[in-house]
Amino acid sequence: MRIEHDLLGPCEVPADAYFGIHTVRARENFHLTGQPIHKELVAALVVIKKAAALTNLSIGALAPDKGEAIIAACDEILAGALSNQFVVDCLQGGAGTSANMNVNEVIANRAIERLGGQKGDYRLIHPLDHVNLHQSTNDVFPTAVRIAAIRLLKPVTESFANLQSALQEKEEEFSRIIKAGRTQLQDAVPVTLGQEFGAWAQAISRDRWRLYKAEERLRQVNIGGTAVGTGLNAPRSYIFTMIEKLRDLTGISLARTDYMMDPTQNCDVFVEVSGLLKTAAVNLSKIANDLRLLSSGPYTGLGEITLPGVQAGSSIMPGKVNPVIPEAVNQVAFQIIANDTAITLAAMSGQLELNAFLPVIAKNLFEELDLLRHTLPLFSKRCIEGITANEQTCREHLENSTVMLTALTAIIGYDKGTEAALILKETGKSIKDIILEKNWMTAAELDEVLKPERLTSPSIDKKH
Repeated sequence: MRIEHDLLGPCEVPADAYFGIHTVRARENFHLTGQPIHKELVAALVVIKKAAALTNLSIGALAPDKGEAIIAACDEILAGALSNQFVVDCLQGGAGTSANMNVNEVIANRAIERLGGQKGDYRLIHPLDHVNLHQSTNDVFPTAVRIAAIRLLKPVTESFANLQSALQEKEEEFSRIIKAGRTQLQDAVPVTLGQEFGAWAQAISRDRWRLYKAEERLRQVNIGGTAVGTGLNAPRSYIFTMIEKLRDLTGISLARTDYMMDPTQNCDVFVEVSGLLKTAAVNLSKIANDLRLLSSGPYTGLGEITLPGVQAGSSIMPGKVNPVIPEAVNQVAFQIIANDTAITLAAMSGQLELNAFLPVIAKNLFEELDLLRHTLPLFSKRCIEGITANEQTCREHLENSTVMLTALTAIIGYDKGTEAALILKETGKSIKDIILEKNWMTAAELDEVLKPERLTSPSIDKKH
C-alpha cells in the first residue's frame, strides 16, 4: 500500500494502482450499481485531458516534459491500456467529480512513470495542478457526456437505416399479397401485407431522421466554462484553443456554446435526445406487437406470417416456437421508457448553477443507446429479414370475412352490403359467392373490382 493525503487526511491506496485517494474514497462511498463508468465516457474524459494538455502546452501554461508525459499517457489509455483502473461506480454523488478524478489520477500516475517516478509522487505530475489544469468537473463532465453520446448515437442511427431497409424489402416482396386489414382488432378493409410493412418502415424512417438531427443539439459544449460557466481560472486563449483541439481529436464538429452557464446547469438536451429514443422505442414495440399478432397461432391464431424460428419455445410443449425476438424488442422498449423517466426527473432536479445528477442522466442515456445498438441489428437480421408470408391464410381470411364489402359497397350500395354481411354471418358463404348468387355483379365485374391494386388504393368509381 502507499499513503496519499487529501482534505480528510491520509488514506491507503494499493501500491500497484494507477488511481489514487479520490478514487479510493469514491469506491468506498458509491458501491451502488456494480457498473463502472461507461467505456465511451472514459474515452471522452481522456480525450478532453489530452486536448487540455495540448492546449496548455501551446499557451505555455504547462512545462513541455509534463505536457508530453500527460499526452503520452492519454494515448496509451485511448489505445486500450489501463482499462481496469477506471473503477468508480457509474452512479455517484458530486456531479461527476469522482469520475473526473479517477481519470485525472490514472493519467497522472502513468505520466509519472513515464518520467521515471513512482506512482503517487505527485510532485512530478499532479492530478489537479497539471492533468486538470484550467478545468473543472463541471465543464469536463458535461462535455464528455455529449461526446460519448454522439459516438454512441452514430451506430444507432445506422442500425435504424438498416432496419428501415429490411422493412422496405419486405414491403416490396409482399406487395401483391392481399389480406384483411384490421382496426380495433376487428375486420376492416383490404390491404396488402406489403403495405403493413411499408407503414412500419415509414415510422422507422422518422426515428432515423430525428436521431440524426439530434446530434446537432449535443455538439454545443461548455468546455472552458470551469465551475459555473463563467470561465473563472481559465485564460481566454485556453478557452478558444481548447475547442479547436477537441474538434481535431474527436472528429466531431463541436462548438463552444455562446453562454456557457446554460449547459453547465441545464440538461434539457439530454431529455430531448432521450425523448427521441423513447419515441423510437414506442415505434419498435408497436411493430413487435403487430408481428406477434400476425404470426399468432400458427394454427389457432392469425397465422398470416411466419417468423423465423430461432429457438425452441417450451420446456413442456413440444413443437412450440415463440416470437422471442419481438418479445425481446418489447422488453428493451419498456426499459428505455423507464430510463427516459429517470433522465426527466434528474434533469428537472438540478439547482441553480449546476445539475448534480448528471451521472444518472449519463448512465441511463448510455444504456438506452447501448440497448438500441444491440437490439436493432438483432431485430433486422434474426426476425424481419427471415419473415415469410402465408399467402393462402391471408386469402382465406379475406374471403371468409366482410372485409371486401367496403370496396363493393361503393358499387352495390350500403343496404345490399349490409344484407350480404348478414347472409355471410348466417350461412358462412363467401362474400363473392353471395354477390354472384344475388346477381348484383357479374363474375367479370367482381374480378375487376377485387384486383389487389384496386382494393388497396383510392381507385374505385361508384356506378349510379
